[in-house]
Order: sequence, then C-alpha cells, then structure tokens
Amino acid sequence: MVTKQTNHKLQIPPDLDSKEFAQNKYEYYKWLREKSPVFHGKFIIPDSYILSRYEDCAMMLNDPRFIRDRTTITGGSKSVIPLPLPSFISLPKSVELMAQSMLYEDEPDHKRLRNLVHQAFTRKSIAKISTRIEQLTHELLDKAEAEGTVDLKKAYALPIPVTVIQEMVGVSDGDMSELYKGIETIMDGFSGWRIFRTMFWDMPHLSKFLRTLIERKRDNPGEDILTGLIQAEEEGQSLSEDEIVGMVFLLIAAGFETTVELITNGVIALLQHPEQLARLRDNPDLIEPAIEEILRFCGPVQSTEVNYPTEDITLHGVTIPKGATVFPLLGAANHDPAMFENPEVFDITRSPNKHLGFGSGIHSCLGASLARMETKIAITNLLKRNTNLRLAVDPSELEIQVRPGFHMYKSLPVILG
Repeated sequence: MVTKQTNHKLQIPPDLDSKEFAQNKYEYYKWLREKSPVFHGKFIIPDSYILSRYEDCAMMLNDPRFIRDRTTITGGSKSVIPLPLPSFISLPKSVELMAQSMLYEDEPDHKRLRNLVHQAFTRKSIAKISTRIEQLTHELLDKAEAEGTVDLKKAYALPIPVTVIQEMVGVSDGDMSELYKGIETIMDGFSGWRIFRTMFWDMPHLSKFLRTLIERKRDNPGEDILTGLIQAEEEGQSLSEDEIVGMVFLLIAAGFETTVELITNGVIALLQHPEQLARLRDNPDLIEPAIEEILRFCGPVQSTEVNYPTEDITLHGVTIPKGATVFPLLGAANHDPAMFENPEVFDITRSPNKHLGFGSGIHSCLGASLARMETKIAITNLLKRNTNLRLAVDPSELEIQVRPGFHMYKSLPVILG
C-alpha cells in the first residue's frame, strides 16, 4: 500500500484539509467516488466543489467551460491567493506576478505564453541538465553511502531539482545561496501565519534578485533556459520582464517540489513492494513504466490549481454554479476502478496507464518530461549502486505531511548498501 491504510471508521463528511484525511486519503477517495463524486465543502478554499471520478476529472481538465482566470467571470484584479485581506491592503506585485504565469491563464494568452516558454526548453539546454544530473547523483550517493543511514529525501531527492533550477536559471555558484533561500521561501512559507512574511517580504526580495539576474542575462546571454525565456519570440511578441519573473516563480514552485516528492514517493513505493523492486532490478528497462505507475499510484500532486466554470454545470445531480471554485482530485481519479484494473495494486508493468499525475489538457505540466528525466536518473543510479537498499524505520513510522492537494512525506530514512 502507498500509505498505512487501516479499515478504521471514516469521519463523514470528511475534512479534506485535515491530518486524518492526509493519512488515509485513499480510503476517503474511495468513499468520495462512490458516495459523493461531486463533494461540496472546504478544500483549501471554503465553499468548493471537489470531483473524484476519473471521467469527471478528465472532462473538467479538457472542457473549455472551466477556466483558471476567474476575472473573466467576475471582473476585478487577478489573485492566485484567496486571502481575507482588508480592502486597503493590496498584495505585492511579486505575488500577483504568479497570476501572470500560464498556470493561471486561459486561451489565447495561455497558448502565447506556453509557445514562448516552450522555445526556451531547447534540446541543448535539456541535454546539459541531464549530464549535470547524472554527475550530481553520483556525487550525492558518494557522500550518502559513506554515512550509511541517511534521510534520502534531504540528502538525495532534494538537492537534485535545486541543481536543475540552478542550471535552468543560469545562476553562478556565488549567487546560489540567494536562489536557494528563495526556493526555501516559496516551498516552506505558504502555511499558517508564515504566509504573510513570505508574501510581503520574502517574495519581493526574490523578485528583486531575479530582475537583477535578468539584466545580467540580457548583457551576457548563456545557454540556459532563463536566457531562452528572454530571447523567445513568436510573431513579433516576446515575454515581458514581469512575465519572465512570474515564469521563474512557477518553475521553482512547480519544478522543485514536485520532483523532490516524486523521487521520494517512488523510492518508498518500491521499498514497500519488494516484488516490484525485484522486477525493476532484474529488468532496468522497466524504469519508465515504473515512473508512470508511481505517478498514478502515489503521485505527489493530488489536485490541480482552482478552476472556475463559466456557466452552471450539473454532474451527478449536483449543480456547480457559474464562478464556483472547483478542484479535480487527481489522486482519486488515478485510483478509480472504472478506469484502472485493480487500482490499489502497484504494478510497474501496468499498460495502458493513462493517469492524470501531470494533469491533462492545456494546463498539463510543461515540465513533465524534465521531472521524468530527473526521477529516472535518480532512481536508476540509486538502485544500481545500492543492491541492499532498505528502510531504516518501520513503514508505519513514515510520516505523511499535511498539505492539501499533495501526497508527501516529511522524511525518508534509509540504509544504503
């Protein structure tokens, strides 16, 4: 099993933001699919509608009646963080820049941004990153193996995407501490009261650093993705500086944490399913379908950003009003028996495997191929060098973090060898 799932009594109606739900999400997903496929309640945002069946989630992600930019319906200014702030307090520009990334745009602006950003992900820049990851994984394993017992998430999974972001943005080693501070800010600062310091101090500081870096890149272009973003042009249009800063914020938020958790969740799934681990060791070519099954079975991203219907839409007898907040539970969809045979079985040879681990439709993850590449190299080299890899604690002691919309562990203690 992906987590310690017990047949205890479920708390109905479920509190989707609770520790109870986070620790037993797959049992609750089953209840939602069967009993309340359009659940009305709080999930990150109060008064939301939550979809849990594969067919409904896939439909919503590909249906143009659902949009990301709510101002199309309501008017006003964009905001990616629905906070009960007084009217006289406005969010800093650095925070609002997140709303200008393609994650929160609809057509035709989304297509323009995606096409421009796609130009920056050149074969040369990706190949350079691949070579660096290959080198880095061996450096990290040399150090970790010398210690024997380590938190693999902190010692191995985390440094890999940090280095990838460094390569993508083209940050020198001297400036890396500043960038890493910004990465930590975005990853750890959006919970509780810490969010206010993040928005009103940390993010503006990171934005200033990025603008300085952009100016340097204009004067001295490199072979990195940030330079590609600056130089990208289509039909006479290019990205504004605000759009570039917003895109770098998105690359950090989406590209960093997702990969850390994908590597971590994948190693845990393999260690908890020794027969599948043995199959992968016997046939290393199964690594790619194994990653797809990890994404389906215990993918880190369990929901997308909020979506809004442009008209009243009725599903399973429930009417979702125009402009309401709607979330598709990707994790629940990926365990739907109507789509996947024996969905609770972890099978690295599963085929077909049309999971929604990276979403679907126009907002599917642009960095999916990069995340797959990082995970493939990381897990392949880890297993190749450690034939007796095992958990350092009982599986029941692996602690799941409470973060709505994600499936993630606080740490991964392992014994290397």
